[in-house]
Order: sequence, then structure tokens, then C-alpha cells
Amino acid sequence: MAHEVTLDIATKFVLNKDVKIFVKTTDGKLGTVLVSKGNVEWVPSGNHVNKKRLSWTQFAELMEVHGSDVKIKKKTA
Repeated sequence: MAHEVTLDIATKFVLNKDVKIFVKTTDGKLGTVLVSKGNVEWVPSGNHVNKKRLSWTQFAELMEVHGSDVKIKKKTA
């Protein structure tokens, strides 16, 4: 299943507006990730009332527990 990820980013820094990341699959939209200075939020597709919110500390803990280990590629000059 391929994913399409697009960004709605107005500036290079997260200031007073969230950075919006739209996530789609070949089957349709999965949802939108909202990135802010204070937290990260998930708005599932079709849901315009409720969103899921994690602080950056909670997000880091979630990734430590549920994230898969992947080697970091070294940058070449």
C-alpha cells in the first residue's frame, strides 16, 4: 500500500500556525497530522470534530514503545 504525504507549510519555523501533513493511501485519505510547538495531533479522515493529541514527550514515548528500529543512513558529502 503506497502512501502519499503532502505538506501545507507557510514558514520554515512552527510559530503560531500548525504545520499540516496530509496522509493518503491508494484507498483514500487516512487523515491529517497537525504539528505545533506544544504537541502533535491526528485528525482521522472524515472526523471534523475530534482529534487525537499527544505532547512531544508522549509522542517520544509512543515511538520508543511502538516504533520499529531502522538504521539511520549516513550523509555523503
